[in-house]
Amino acid sequence: MASTNSHNSPPLNAQWLKAGLLYHTLNFFYLKKFGKKIRKLSLDAGFNCPNRDGTLATGGCVFCDPESFSPSRRLGLSSITAQLEEGIRRLKARYAAGGFVAYFQPGTNTYAPVDRLRSVFEEALAHPKVVGLVIGTRPDCVPDDVLDLLAELSKRTYLIIEYGLQSIHNRSLDWIKRGHHFQAFLDAYKRSRKRNLLVGVHVILGLPGETSEDMLATARELAGLEIHSVKLHNLYAVRNTLLADMVARGEVELPQFDDYVCRVVDFLELLPPECVIDRLSGDAPTQYLIGPDWCLDKTAVRAAVEAEFRRRGTWQGSGFRVQGSGFGICKEWSIY
Repeated sequence: MASTNSHNSPPLNAQWLKAGLLYHTLNFFYLKKFGKKIRKLSLDAGFNCPNRDGTLATGGCVFCDPESFSPSRRLGLSSITAQLEEGIRRLKARYAAGGFVAYFQPGTNTYAPVDRLRSVFEEALAHPKVVGLVIGTRPDCVPDDVLDLLAELSKRTYLIIEYGLQSIHNRSLDWIKRGHHFQAFLDAYKRSRKRNLLVGVHVILGLPGETSEDMLATARELAGLEIHSVKLHNLYAVRNTLLADMVARGEVELPQFDDYVCRVVDFLELLPPECVIDRLSGDAPTQYLIGPDWCLDKTAVRAAVEAEFRRRGTWQGSGFRVQGSGFGICKEWSIY
């Protein structure tokens, strides 16, 4: 368990804590920024990945099945406008929403010529219900001309570039078959922040061979950077992946619910209070998911994380210290 400092005073600028929350939720951030409820809508622009097209490899990361990440691909929708219309219809039937963030999720969404990227992103922004963009990508696929394009767009809309880091430990990135090391992320991060782009980071908790201290080292490193948001994922397996084969052979054990909840709280205690927590856990459609089954119940995960915070008497940032590699500028900064 992380060493926390429950005697710390709650951060004065943590509006989410004053609202009775124990971590900085994405919904709270959206409400403060836009003044209304906003939902994120997954889009598939059909971009490939260098880890699949033969540039680096053909098999992809051990956990990756692109179809399981893409509602649009499963529905056979192609154009961005058609995906937006269907996604808005679907989300409006489930949630109240005053606007939508277009989330380019499956594939590597900077892995194309700038003209193609501009066309896709502009099509999404042209929809009257879209209030911003989230661009999911790899840190080794952001040449300067692409970052220049995103910086240009960010001057007229809310925009985040999300990097699939997963871990700071190169041995873990090698096990994932990620195709890059931590230095690639640091390089992409520095060039992104130089352009004042907001940076989000994906992290997997529970990778084989990583100890609790290894996972906390990732948290401490991110805490030393200006990271806008963190998206946490439990290690889960979907069909047609190398990870699914490893689980079937008994080579990999997927995390247990209680262990994962403790890891999440340990991790969040070390992050600065201004960092937005985009997600606490990951899942996949039931027809793809191998396990663990508990990740399908996000409400239960959220309730258990909140209960563990209360049991400890801590909150996001209660153990935050100025740490990290020195690549970031550890200071308070506004994300609203």
